Amino acid sequence: MNTQFLVVSYDISSSRRRRKVMKALEGYGERVQYSVFECNLAPKKIEEMRRHLAKIISPKDSLRIYFLSADDVKRILRMGDPRVVTDRVFIMQ
Repeated sequence: MNTQFLVVSYDISSSRRRRKVMKALEGYGERVQYSVFECNLAPKKIEEMRRHLAKIISPKDSLRIYFLSADDVKRILRMGDPRVVTDRVFIMQ
């Protein structure tokens, strides 16, 4: 199955919505900074995540999804904590 590496960042002023976005993203990837997640997802999961997040955020919020190629992922410069998301299976209930 082909997967896509994504970086998801958000800036949400409402604590309630911010917590909901964080909890939703925990089901799709790994939190690497306070409001940044790395995900490695199949196309269907990307669309599922996008629809899920669209239901939570408001027009005042900022949420960005960056798509990185395999070559780009190899070029990520990590300083401090060197972890990067690897292929994992996420089960949503």
